[in-house]
Amino acid sequence: MIKPITIYGNPVLRKECVNIDETYPSIREVIETMWQTLRNADGCGLAAPQINLPIKLFVVNSRDSYAYMSARERERFFAKDDCGIEETFINAEITACSDEVWTTGEGCLSIPDLYEEVTRPWSITIKYQDKEFNEQVKVYYGYTARIIQHEFEHTEGKLYIDHLSPFRKQLLRNKLTRILKGKINASYPTQKSY
Repeated sequence: MIKPITIYGNPVLRKECVNIDETYPSIREVIETMWQTLRNADGCGLAAPQINLPIKLFVVNSRDSYAYMSARERERFFAKDDCGIEETFINAEITACSDEVWTTGEGCLSIPDLYEEVTRPWSITIKYQDKEFNEQVKVYYGYTARIIQHEFEHTEGKLYIDHLSPFRKQLLRNKLTRILKGKINASYPTQKSY
């Protein structure tokens, strides 16, 4: 089932999400719905608040992005021997970040029509449960780490625009106001903020 994606201004996007366990109602269907919604929107990551669920769950697909990139782009965006992932993250916690940072453009399915430069750590260590609720601790790099950080922040009630300078946010005020009013151009179903 494809769900509408919650749009900037919806209060669920600013909630700190709660941990879940395998008894969460219809968790298998929720995870499958998230993957279907992500694929329909042609995105690389989706967090549960983006389908109106304030739970610590997100999905990441950097494999498709890798497949579409040129060899030169792969060198810039991916670590050596990394071809991207398709992974479900439950109750994630980022436990370490590299000192090395990098800046590149970032967008968000909940903030259509906006794409901004964001600086993030190049690598992260993350502890989480996979779709079978098995404990995992892994290190991710580059583009994959960026998507994970972006989606993880959704479960903390944060958005990528929170990383922008006050001056840059001021410049974007009119665009954000248009999004709040539902004046967006998205190729996927959306749920307005009211």
